[in-house]
Amino acid sequence: MSMSSSNGEWWRGAVIYQIYPRSFMDSNGDGIGDLPGITARLDHVASLGVDAIWVSPFFRSPMKDFGYDVADYRAVDPMFGTLADFDAMLARMHSLGLKLVIDQVLSHTSDQHAWFVESRASRDNPKADWYVWADPRPDGTPPNNWLSVFGGSAWQWDSRRRQYYLHSFLTEQPDLNFHCPAVQDALLGEVRFWCERGVDGFRFDACNHQFHDALLRDNPPASVESQGEVSTVRVDNPYAMQQHLHDKSQPENLLFLERLRRLLDGYGAVALGEVGDENAPPVMAQYTARDKRLHLAYSFSLLTADHSARHLRHQVEALDHALAATDGWGCWALSNHDVPRVATRWSDGGPPDTRRDRLWLALLLMLRGSASIYQGEELGLPEAEVPFELLQDPYGRAFWPEFKGRDGCRTPMPWTAEAPHGGFTTGTPWLPVYGPHLPLAVEQQAGDAASMLAFSRALLHWRRTQPLLRTGRIAFLDAPEQVLRFERRDGNRSMQAIFNLKNVPVSMPLSAELAPLAGHPLASTATVQTQGEKRMLVLAPYGVFLGEPAGEGQV
Repeated sequence: MSMSSSNGEWWRGAVIYQIYPRSFMDSNGDGIGDLPGITARLDHVASLGVDAIWVSPFFRSPMKDFGYDVADYRAVDPMFGTLADFDAMLARMHSLGLKLVIDQVLSHTSDQHAWFVESRASRDNPKADWYVWADPRPDGTPPNNWLSVFGGSAWQWDSRRRQYYLHSFLTEQPDLNFHCPAVQDALLGEVRFWCERGVDGFRFDACNHQFHDALLRDNPPASVESQGEVSTVRVDNPYAMQQHLHDKSQPENLLFLERLRRLLDGYGAVALGEVGDENAPPVMAQYTARDKRLHLAYSFSLLTADHSARHLRHQVEALDHALAATDGWGCWALSNHDVPRVATRWSDGGPPDTRRDRLWLALLLMLRGSASIYQGEELGLPEAEVPFELLQDPYGRAFWPEFKGRDGCRTPMPWTAEAPHGGFTTGTPWLPVYGPHLPLAVEQQAGDAASMLAFSRALLHWRRTQPLLRTGRIAFLDAPEQVLRFERRDGNRSMQAIFNLKNVPVSMPLSAELAPLAGHPLASTATVQTQGEKRMLVLAPYGVFLGEPAGEGQV
């Protein structure tokens, strides 16, 4: 089914633009981006040709993890504005034909949330079991060996209850106890609040962390055989040294996701889940079983350092195979607010190269599934360098200097090169604007037909005319080592995509049945030459060839 044939499935093959509100646009000069700032810049997003916007958390929070520690699910944090500002933002998005997807962090709250304040007060209050509390072992140590994603034990001692509480992330982010029915009911109520306010969908943060093993069994150590190819953390983080069999991705979560789906279906709202699991494809397949649970999900599989053709093919094929069993749906991302920007992460240490940036964006938009583009990817922004003394991310401060945290992808969006702080704020920005970003500012690129921004707009608008790329099947074909080659097919329509992942040209035989597809923004990066009886495809460095069966013609 193509998206155009059913607006009810607009998410299937959609392109979702992620906004990190702290860093998008500041409207009041306090140095922090806000909801009115987003509203003021929505014309830029609409001009790209995306389908929806995912806005990272803007709820009331002490900001220990910059909004992913929610203190009140129904309140806009004053630094971001008011509920009236939210309503105005939503109305403007809808007037521009954009859907709104908001973040929901259900697996944990802030330790300042009223629920946790009550829960920790005693062992017999009405919310005593709303969080994961456990007695110490006889020697006073934590109840098991579970680790936090952010380093160290996942257990924090609380002297009032004389028990430990579980925190899969920061100490200030206690995990909710989903084994408690009242917790599930309360969280569904929080989701319903935003459904009734008119949002089009939700991105559910860390949604496979929502249940833990009720018996609190130890995790076994990770072995070479047991480790997935994609870790959710760096190898220097002890979290990578365990098989996470008991602290996440528990089977009980499936029933909760079914409750969640029934709620969302009543409002026509869509669920996008973040699945942070070392063996994500089967979990994603279960979570997105058609019409039962989440609509779509994404993992960390392309947010790694490995960008070889072998790795990319393996990850995409593994997910495609898993999803086929449940008719589930995936979403791909190459950058987001948690990982270094793709322009740097997949640069092989080389200098900036717009050809390479175009290749990665084209690849993202031609995979089977939906796609998420992080703010600034359309500009080709590289990862920013943030000195330690200006670092805000607690994750980075804990693992410095081997890991510099997530601030490098969270620096402010550059709008105008000549304006102070790139036009992001009239005050002092919460993170410094990165100097090399200024020549890539939106206004600088907007008037340049050869810019990355112009290419991004052209590619996204062209993709909207290709229903095959939104919903067609995918099958990989063998190719030289530096080349990724696959076919997209939907009924009698097919398209073949060939990507040269290296900075050197490559040539390869091309079947006589395959004709170059005209009219797409990368057509000039590949040529077809005849050498005697042989037909050869010549790909420029980072070149892309799109072909279709000869005589088929475009849609």
